[in-house]
Amino acid sequence: MTGKEIRQKYIEFFKTKEHVEIKGAPLVPENDPTVLFNIAGMQPLVPYFTGKSHPGGTRLVDYQRCVRTVDLDNVGDATHLSFFEMLGNWSLGDYFKKISIKYSYEFLTSKDWLNLDPSRLAVTVFEGDEDAPRDEESASYWINEGIKKERIAYLPKEDNWWGPAGQTGPCGPDTEIFYWKPETTPPEAFDPKDDNWVEIWNNVFMEYNKLENESFIPLEKKNVDTGMGFERITMALQNKTSVYETDIFKSIMDKIDELTTIDNIKSKRIIADHLRTSTVLVMDEVLPSNVDQGYVLRRLIRRSVNHLNKLEIENNLAKDIIEEIVKSLSYAYPKLEEEKDKIISIIIDEIEKFNKTLKKGKKLCAKKIEELKEQGKTELDGETVFHLYDTYGYPLEVTKEMAEEEGFTIDEKEYNLLFEEHREKSKAGAEQKFKGGLADRSEETAKLHTATHLLHKALKIVLGDHVHQKGSNITEERLRFDFSHPEKVTDEQLDEVEKIVNDIIKQDVPVTYEEMKKEEAVASGAECLFIEKYGDIVSVYTIGDFSKEICGGPHASTTGALKSFKIKKEQSVASGIRRIKATIGK
Repeated sequence: MTGKEIRQKYIEFFKTKEHVEIKGAPLVPENDPTVLFNIAGMQPLVPYFTGKSHPGGTRLVDYQRCVRTVDLDNVGDATHLSFFEMLGNWSLGDYFKKISIKYSYEFLTSKDWLNLDPSRLAVTVFEGDEDAPRDEESASYWINEGIKKERIAYLPKEDNWWGPAGQTGPCGPDTEIFYWKPETTPPEAFDPKDDNWVEIWNNVFMEYNKLENESFIPLEKKNVDTGMGFERITMALQNKTSVYETDIFKSIMDKIDELTTIDNIKSKRIIADHLRTSTVLVMDEVLPSNVDQGYVLRRLIRRSVNHLNKLEIENNLAKDIIEEIVKSLSYAYPKLEEEKDKIISIIIDEIEKFNKTLKKGKKLCAKKIEELKEQGKTELDGETVFHLYDTYGYPLEVTKEMAEEEGFTIDEKEYNLLFEEHREKSKAGAEQKFKGGLADRSEETAKLHTATHLLHKALKIVLGDHVHQKGSNITEERLRFDFSHPEKVTDEQLDEVEKIVNDIIKQDVPVTYEEMKKEEAVASGAECLFIEKYGDIVSVYTIGDFSKEICGGPHASTTGALKSFKIKKEQSVASGIRRIKATIGK
């Protein structure tokens, strides 16, 4: 059974169980300040676990793209990936544990669906603690379906509890389904620590809401969130020992094999994974940068370059690999084919930039080692190693190799401390971005937020309709607005933009708000670049006949409240992305 067939069967099965298919969300979360990416299939649906009604009803099914970087160092083994897909289905206050387990078992073992051998299955359930009881209920339902007691393991919260996706939110005990990977007969007793058992499905029973004080309170409605790892179930059904051997990856791995004569399977897998993740990130409008999601993308591309170099593959041939990636995924994500040229251009441009910085970093590293030699030292300090990594994108393993060639070690303890500091700063920056770029919801911030709408429209008038918002950051003191534009904005153009905004402010135009269906909002001419991020009902803010945008967050009631508008700075932040910093009158 091909990966494509598995994806289709999953959706079809749950449709027969009265589930409505919904579209998966982009990789970048719309309103979650605690994570950079959607890391689970349930994440875009969090509001509906806490009581909000979903337009699709109480039974839903989809496939969701996800990115996790916590396991990045494990990529290259049999099962870990940075980009992966989750086949998910949900019950929002509808059925609960018994039906969920019944559906899972039927889909996995029925001859009409996946037809897995039940004797090769095992499950784990929550063992219980002070927050929630031992999940004997789920265990009893598995036994009723035919799973032997010896194949059920009770595990603690770190193993059998899911969520919240961030620091707070819906969560609960889960039951995980495992499949015996080798072609040998599985043992009678289930040992979850045995790597031959591969987790393929996770049924989460959302019963609680975790609060900021770390306490858990019962949810008003009990929900089910299930997620099946698409790549892992494909590996199981195709009798492969690695996800990279499945048809999901076969054409990509074959292309890499064509480009090198060096037998280094780990490097081949890392290239396949990292370029695949980079391709989908760019599709979802992420661009290489030094912060947030762009930093992750830049890191992935640079790690790819490191392994391309290990395989002695000319870096411009990454284009051929990306084309195979697009072919392999475009049936599920048609946008990949539509934007293939743009995706290739962005990634290859980043690769070329990195090769230039690699040369600079190598010289700096060599110079520092010579200085330390003269001082009689044999350890490269962590600050230098982190500077090479942070400024030049120099991979830690490359610095290690250079140091070892000269008989040096590196201070990894100091490096790790500096790296953690950097990660915390990046996380803080992400919190601003995911709040819609708002530091708070004060009156002054609301005025500046309104000013971004005026600025956005004015830029379109002066520069053209190609201008789209790419990000914002707003405090009580100023606004920062990122937008698409291929070249520097001239002083004359900035003056014109400023004048247009100030004219609208002087007119004291009312800012009106209404909720409507997404399709109606788009048809009415409302501006929205990432339309797929929004639910079926959206908020539309209209400023007279000047501006109309789908948006969340606070706004001034009239433009006159802004008093005046002043552009302080215009600069480049990435290829094709400009930034304006501006203030309003007090």
